Amino acid sequence: MQQDPVAAPEGSPRASDPRAGAALPALVHDRPAATLLVDLDEGTVVFANLLATELAPGLTLPVPLAEWSQRASLQTPDGTALEDGPHPLHRVARGEPARGLQVDAERASDESAAREALWIIGIPLSEAPAPLSHQALVIVLPLRQEEAVRALQDSAGDLHARAAVASELSFAISDPRLPDDPLVWVNPSFTRVTGYEAADVLGRNCRFLQGPDTDRDVIAHMRQALREGRTVADTILNYRKDGTPFWNQVVISPVVDSRGNVTHHVGIQADVTERIQLQMSRDEALAEARQVSERLQLLARVSEELAQHLDYHDAVRALAETVIPRLAAWGYVTVTSDRGKHERVHIVPRDTTRQDDALWMEENGALDWIQSSTVLEEILRSDPTFSPRPLDVDVESARSKTPPEIWERIERLGHLGQVLIVPLRARDRVIGAIVLLDDEFSARSVETASHVGGRAGLALDNVRLYLRERAAALTLQHSLLPEIPEIPGLDLAASYLPALHRAEVGGDWFDVLPLPDGAIGLAVGDVVGHDLKAAASMGQLRSVLRSYAWSGESASRVMGRLDELVQGLDMADMSTCVYLRLEGSRLTYSRAGHPPPLLRQPDGRVRYLMGALSTPVGVSNLEEAPQEELDFPLGATLVVYTDGLVERRDRSLRAGIDALADTLASLPDDMSSADIRDVLVGAMVGPDQEDDICVLVVRRVEEDPAA
Repeated sequence: MQQDPVAAPEGSPRASDPRAGAALPALVHDRPAATLLVDLDEGTVVFANLLATELAPGLTLPVPLAEWSQRASLQTPDGTALEDGPHPLHRVARGEPARGLQVDAERASDESAAREALWIIGIPLSEAPAPLSHQALVIVLPLRQEEAVRALQDSAGDLHARAAVASELSFAISDPRLPDDPLVWVNPSFTRVTGYEAADVLGRNCRFLQGPDTDRDVIAHMRQALREGRTVADTILNYRKDGTPFWNQVVISPVVDSRGNVTHHVGIQADVTERIQLQMSRDEALAEARQVSERLQLLARVSEELAQHLDYHDAVRALAETVIPRLAAWGYVTVTSDRGKHERVHIVPRDTTRQDDALWMEENGALDWIQSSTVLEEILRSDPTFSPRPLDVDVESARSKTPPEIWERIERLGHLGQVLIVPLRARDRVIGAIVLLDDEFSARSVETASHVGGRAGLALDNVRLYLRERAAALTLQHSLLPEIPEIPGLDLAASYLPALHRAEVGGDWFDVLPLPDGAIGLAVGDVVGHDLKAAASMGQLRSVLRSYAWSGESASRVMGRLDELVQGLDMADMSTCVYLRLEGSRLTYSRAGHPPPLLRQPDGRVRYLMGALSTPVGVSNLEEAPQEELDFPLGATLVVYTDGLVERRDRSLRAGIDALADTLASLPDDMSSADIRDVLVGAMVGPDQEDDICVLVVRRVEEDPAA
């Protein structure tokens, strides 16, 4: 049975201190040690690896061991410099004391105090062939934990302390002057790490440690460095004698004689399997977390893109352009009508230089080609339990079923290894599919595509339903609004603009009413709410106001009676309204909580009609509705509107009214009412219109004598 390297050797006066063995990995800190090769007969350092050179820089080898110690500024832990004469390092090199020597060095590391604690041990190479048999390895270990240092110092058996520390480092020396650079010496720790006894390996090149999964590029790099006489360090997958793999952290340094010739290679090895496996586990967990994050980001992006498009075709295009380049070499999104016929397709290649081919296919028969796919049609008829999976593309069969001009473009897009068809499943049916093509699909790509299909199907169906509801709502809304009549002496234009992100009908309205007594009634109102109730209330208010206006009542009386009836019959929620009565050049008006109309004079000045204001319709008002009168001369322009035209989140109502007035004042004198309306709406309405808008523009012009 193999002896435990950290157990006290037979005959040791007392058992080992468990603190020492437990702390050894922390002591050596998983780093290569500074290593010297010392000629015992001459007492000189004939080789120093890179770390040893950093401890005592500027020396030219060979150099006396004492001189190297002095340059490294070594001293005992109590601050005493190592004495001259028979230098303590000479005894350490010969293995005396067996447990080594603790010293401090001048150079500090990133993890140490001003001076760095070191432990130095010597390993005579008496069992190696000449000239190594007259040499020794001097190993300098950085110590990281005071408790562990004390444990090593307090260990009763010097032999145990030496064996415990030395067992953490595996050394091997090869001779490149011999054929195939064979090993000529290994320490006992080499056997512990690799399972190979010295008798198994001496005289052989260390490639016996390689196996089927050893990285050949790393091996080539190491061999090249050794041929060039350079130190090389790397971590490679090696195999023990019993075939088990382990991760080997290797540092190999050349030993050079006085003429500059490489005489030996000194290799230091450490089994870092546990550390590498832990790192690999962390990397795998990180990769998994990153893939989940990327999937969630893609799902969020799909939802965001589709929410921004109110046109169904644009939504299909956005879905294809968002998803396909991230999941496949190329592909397409197709959606079907209520009868199952493919009505839209958008093809997207990851390689943007092939976009013209994709566009040509869309415009020249791609829908017919897609409709002929039996596999696609079968998946479109699948039930909710269907799980997408990659299918190998039968290229010959696909070519035979595809028009030559289409197949020519498909071959340019390439990547016909596999196809992944993901149904776009809505609430109660499949409305289309995402079709992805690539050389091969990973399991994670399939999973991501499945999630995207579920999310995108619902989102596209929401767009479809929204557009249907919005079209119905707008049809109802416009059916409740009047046609603008032709009135001699007046140039009139009006517009109703629904909010961009609402499917419901609103309560904004306008009316132009030629009255029996020759006057003209003008009205603009806004019922609170955006639903069918608001639309119904709007229709009732418009009808009531029309009946009172038709009787020839004054503006204040029309507004007062409208308010009385609304409150008495509980007809509507709160609303604002302005009613204006125009008789030739005489204009009277009354406002119930409504924004002030604007009157542009013939000289370009704009007047705010701020008077005649009462509480909104439906709110108790103990006083009679007020009324104001003013002149409406030829060439003047009246603008009446709802608050949606002037109020936004980034602009107050007052600031919006001022902006509207400034825009109105800046217009040329000869513009028609329709042109004025369009300019005002274009200037005032932002890209993300949040509220319905009504605007009515009235210009007083000369009557046409011919009429």
